[in-house]
Amino acid sequence: MKRLCLQFVFLVFVFPVFVFFCYSVALAQAVDQDWSPTVKIDASQHGEPLNPFIYGQFIEHLGRCINGGGIWAEMLEDRKFFYPVGDKESAWKAIYDCNIRMTEQQPFVGKHSPESFTEENEEPRWLGVWQNGLTVRKEKKYIGYAWVKPSEGIQRIEVHFHWSDKKEDHNAFKMPVKVGDFYKIEFVYEPTGDFDNVMLEIAAFGKGTFTVGCVSLMPSDNINGLRSDTLEVLKRLNSPIYRWPGGNFVSGYDWKDGIGDRDKRPPRKNPAWKGVEPNDFGVNEFLQFCKILQTEPYIAVNTGNGNVENAVQELEYVNGNTQTPMGKLRTEHGFPEPYNVTWWGIGNEMYGNWQIGHIPVEKYIERHNTFVDAFRAKDPKVKVIGVGAVGKWDEVFLPGAAKHLDLISEHFYVQEKPNNVTEHVRQVPNSVKRIADAHRKYRKELPNFKDVVIPIALDEWNYWYGKSVFGELGTRYFVKDGLGIAAGLHEFARQSDMYFMANYAQTVNVIGCIKTSKTNAKMETTGLVLELYRKHFGNLPLKTEIEQSLSNGNAVDVQAALSGNTLTVGIVNTLGRDVTVKLDIQKFDISGKKLTRFEMTDPENNPNGFNDPDQPYRIEIKETKDVVFNGSTVVKPYSVTLLKFD
Repeated sequence: MKRLCLQFVFLVFVFPVFVFFCYSVALAQAVDQDWSPTVKIDASQHGEPLNPFIYGQFIEHLGRCINGGGIWAEMLEDRKFFYPVGDKESAWKAIYDCNIRMTEQQPFVGKHSPESFTEENEEPRWLGVWQNGLTVRKEKKYIGYAWVKPSEGIQRIEVHFHWSDKKEDHNAFKMPVKVGDFYKIEFVYEPTGDFDNVMLEIAAFGKGTFTVGCVSLMPSDNINGLRSDTLEVLKRLNSPIYRWPGGNFVSGYDWKDGIGDRDKRPPRKNPAWKGVEPNDFGVNEFLQFCKILQTEPYIAVNTGNGNVENAVQELEYVNGNTQTPMGKLRTEHGFPEPYNVTWWGIGNEMYGNWQIGHIPVEKYIERHNTFVDAFRAKDPKVKVIGVGAVGKWDEVFLPGAAKHLDLISEHFYVQEKPNNVTEHVRQVPNSVKRIADAHRKYRKELPNFKDVVIPIALDEWNYWYGKSVFGELGTRYFVKDGLGIAAGLHEFARQSDMYFMANYAQTVNVIGCIKTSKTNAKMETTGLVLELYRKHFGNLPLKTEIEQSLSNGNAVDVQAALSGNTLTVGIVNTLGRDVTVKLDIQKFDISGKKLTRFEMTDPENNPNGFNDPDQPYRIEIKETKDVVFNGSTVVKPYSVTLLKFD
C-alpha cells in the first residue's frame, strides 16, 4: 500500500512538475537562440563623470614585470653577483674551471665580489666568469661594460661573445690592463646574425687574481635604461597614473637602496617574492619612466618594516627643493628639479598576515595616522591613500582614519570559471559592484563615518590564474579575460560616483596586460581592451538598461557614455553565437549619422584565443569606419564591440 501511495504521489504531483520544468528550460533555450535584446539609452540621464584615473596601472618588483626583460632593458641576470659564482642559483660560471672565490675584502658592491686566481705553482692561465642564454638580433647593437680589478701578473683582459660551439663563432674585444682599484671597461657588440644562446665572457690571462665587480649589457636603443619595445606598447595604453613599487614588495623595501650610482646600489633578496632585486630601477628611474610616458606617479611607502622618518625622507627626496637635505641629495644624484608627486600610498595590504609588519587594525590605525600627520606636515599638498579591505578591517579602519584619508585603497583578484564564459566574465563587474555597495553602506551606517565621502582607489584588480608562462606569476590571458576587463570598465562607469582611481595589476608580464619575450613585446587581450576604452570610451556614463536573456542572465553587458558630442556604446557578448543588439537611444539624435565600430574577438570565435609576443597578433582591435546604423548591430561570439557615434 505504501509503495502504491508513493507511486500515486509521483504520477500526480512530481512527474507533471518535472515535465513542466524540462519544457520551460527547453522553451527558454529555444527563445535564447533567437534572443535579440533591446538596450535603452537615455542621454539626458547620466552619472558622475568617469575619472581618467580609472585607467591607471600598477608595476611592482616581482618576476619579470620590471627586471628580467620586462620594463628594464638589462639583459644579464644577477649582474652584481648576489649569488656566488657557480652556485645553483647563479647565472654565472667560472671560465675554464678556473679557481674562484667570493671575496668580502673591499667588494665592489654588495657583500662580496667574484675573484678568480692562480695558485703559486700554476702557469699563467685564463681567469674570469661567463653567462650564457643571451638573445641578440642582427639589426641591433648591444652596449656593455664591466668593473674589473686585475692584480700584478695579469697580462691581458678580453671580452668574448660566443654564439656557437665553433671556435670561429665568437667576437673578442681587447681591454686595457690597469693594476690597482676597480675600473670600467666598455664594449659594443654588433652580432652578425640572430642568435638565441649567446655566451658572454669577461676574461683575463695571466698569473695572480682577477676580480669582477659588476657587469651590464643592454640593447643600444634603450631609453634611459628602459626597453624601447616595451615602452612603445606602454605608450599605447596611455595610462594616466602608475602605482609603484608595490604591492607586497614595498613592505620590505628601503627606497634608499635604489638611489645614487646604479652600479653601487646593493643587490637584495626580494623581500616578498622570489629572486634578487638589483635596485637598478629606483625612485628616480620610476619618475623618469613616468615623464617619458607623460603619466602621473603614485608612490607607495613602506609601513611594514619601515618607519616614519625614512618615509618622510623619501617624500622630501622626491618633492623637496634643493635647500632641503634630501632635495640636495637628489640634486647630487643629477635631478635638481622637485618631482612634486601628489599621490602617496600609505602601506599595502596591512590587513594580511602575508604582509611584512602586519598588525591588527586597531594598532595599524595609529601607525597610519602617524605617517599621514608627518607627510602633511612636510608637504601639505600631498594626497594620501590608506589601506582598505571590505569587511571587518574597513569597518574599524575607516572611522578611525577618516580624517587621515583622501582615498581608500581596495584590491580584488578573481580566478577562472573554466566551464562557463559568462560566469568567468561576470566575476569582474560583480567584484567592482560589491566593493562599491559596501562603501555606500559604510557611509550610511558606520559610527563616526556617516556622510563621510572617501572615494575608492581600486589600485589592484585583475584575473589571476593559470600557469606562469612568462616568469614568476607571468600568466597568459585569453579572449574571455579581455571580455571580463571590458565588463569591469562598464561597471566602473555605473559606479562612477564611488571610484576615483583604479590600477590594473600588473602591467608587464606579471599578471600583466603586456607580455614580453627577450626580443618582443605585445598586448594581451586585456591590454587591447584597456587601450580601446582609454582612447575611445566616453567619460560621462549614461543610463543604460538591457533586456537580459531568460536562461543566460547578464550574457550581454552594455554601457553607454558621452564625451562632448560623441556617444559611445560598449557591448560585451559572452555567448558563443552572434547576438543582434537593438539600441533605443533617447535624447541623442543619431538619425542619418554613421558610426565607427571597434571589435575584439578571436578569428575562430575561440574564448581561449590569445596573443604571444613572439608571434604575429592573432587578436587585434579591428576598426571599421562609416558604418551605416539602422537601429541594431550584430556582435560576434565572445566579443567586445565599441560603437562610436560622432
